Amino acid sequence: MEDINTVSPVQHSADRNAEDYGSYTAVTLREITRALFFIEILKGLALTLKTMFTPAVTRRYPKVKRPVKPGFRGLHALAKDENGRMKCVGCGLCGAYCPSKCIYIYTSEGEDHTKTVDRYEIEVLRCIYCGFCVEACPFGAITLSEHYEYSDYSREPFYMTKEKLLANWDKYFTREKGRNYFKKFWRPLSEDFGTPEGQAVFKKRIQGVKE
Repeated sequence: MEDINTVSPVQHSADRNAEDYGSYTAVTLREITRALFFIEILKGLALTLKTMFTPAVTRRYPKVKRPVKPGFRGLHALAKDENGRMKCVGCGLCGAYCPSKCIYIYTSEGEDHTKTVDRYEIEVLRCIYCGFCVEACPFGAITLSEHYEYSDYSREPFYMTKEKLLANWDKYFTREKGRNYFKKFWRPLSEDFGTPEGQAVFKKRIQGVKE
């Protein structure tokens, strides 16, 4: 006697075909409804209208430039004091802290037995703009300006000399910008900077000269 719970393969196949036909019919009706009422077209038009009134992400560079945030790490510059003299004393801390070793300082002894910076050079193409040189300098002598447009076709313009770095200070750190640079973005602050006479080695030599 056949078990009433047993379903024949033919009956099972018929039920499955009926289910497939029902789902296919539902999908077909859904597609026809969308086509009749232009639902997909309306979705596309809605996306287009939304995009039309959305502010543009890109800018028409170089005519339109993105404002640079304060403290941006751009092209290097050697700072000057209020009298127009270079702040760098040639201590070499910036070069010692530089992870890419792109800073070269050449010094000599001056007539009054003080250290004189003869050459201060930076290989910009090797710089990683970490800002360690700015943070390491106890006199606030090296800076990173907000200028970033300095592409070229050769390597020579990217080898910054002392004269170029001092000129960058005059160009990008005029007036209050140069005075406020170290008060907001870097440690140590400008109030913590020392003077050449404050260093022990300089103090000893200067006292010896005065005696």
